[in-house]
Amino acid sequence: MGQQRHRHRHRHTVAINTGGGDCPGLNAVIRAVVKRGQLELGWKIIGIEDSFDGLLSDEMRVRELDRASIAGALTKGGTILGSTNRGNPFRYGRRDGNAIDLSKRVATRLKELGCEGLIALGGDGTMAICHELSQRTGVKIVGVPKTIDNDLTGTDTTFGFNSAVEFATQAVDRLHSTAESHDRIMVVEVMGRNAGFIALHCGVAGGADAILIPEVPFDLRAVANKILERKAMGRYFSIIVVSEGARAKGSEPSDSKSLRLRSIGRSVAAELSEMTGIESRDTVLGYLLRGGIPSAYDRILATRLGNHACSLVEAGNWDRMVAIHANEMSSVSLVEAASGTKQVDLGGDLVATARGVGIVFGDEEI
Repeated sequence: MGQQRHRHRHRHTVAINTGGGDCPGLNAVIRAVVKRGQLELGWKIIGIEDSFDGLLSDEMRVRELDRASIAGALTKGGTILGSTNRGNPFRYGRRDGNAIDLSKRVATRLKELGCEGLIALGGDGTMAICHELSQRTGVKIVGVPKTIDNDLTGTDTTFGFNSAVEFATQAVDRLHSTAESHDRIMVVEVMGRNAGFIALHCGVAGGADAILIPEVPFDLRAVANKILERKAMGRYFSIIVVSEGARAKGSEPSDSKSLRLRSIGRSVAAELSEMTGIESRDTVLGYLLRGGIPSAYDRILATRLGNHACSLVEAGNWDRMVAIHANEMSSVSLVEAASGTKQVDLGGDLVATARGVGIVFGDEEI
């Protein structure tokens, strides 16, 4: 019925891909695009495998998406199209180690497929690539914001974030019982290279005693004082939530490579144990935050974003990223979406609330 209803409309052919790290909700967006675009509006939806790699490889890896393709996709984690965070067409890697510019191949192959444009799901890196593609090759793109870190500018929130916070909070809840049973300091390290949204939200939700985030260089003596104050009151355990990108006062921000080589949670646990004389343990949640089924909130948000992406395509409103502001669907230019990363507002209500209930950030007076 849907196709009959719209059979006299222009039949779009639109590509879709997923870029960067996987996260819960990607498949829910793909499902919404197929349901709205293919099943309701009669479009042809072409799935590009492994971000832009499916267009850049010698032999294209693409497939048409239909009802069968999205069966069970709403609750499925990861991405049915595959992804990569090394598929920048402007600096495409080769086995000899030299990067080459294959951006024109993206435009050429989309044209060969008969695609009017591309719906691209990704974070800040993907949106920056999309903006550059749009400007330099003329490829028409609608972006959909994805990242568990919630650090993408131009939108209040991204799908994947809520699911990550829910899982991290459950982990903190579970560690509470072990910490209290053994009178230990439990340090929980979560993802967040440049922004501490996950740590802040799960720390408040999980009743952490200290939250260390990239936006606030810390002095562990302030955290140790908090732990010792709790001990003096008969509370012999403490929960510390740490973003992977958190850093001590006077140290330089870490890049991606250095983050892979260190564990801030482990060093924080060791130093706090030495400062307080209390046994400590660290737990790194890492990729666990990116996997698994999306939360109900993220399923709804992903579906809304995918549907609105189709609305932009239908209206010919290309070169924009779908966004949500004050819980209403909207969009921003790819220029704005690629303008940088968002960080925790240190003057915002949630940080004030955390401080108000006694959570320390490591910047308190010693």
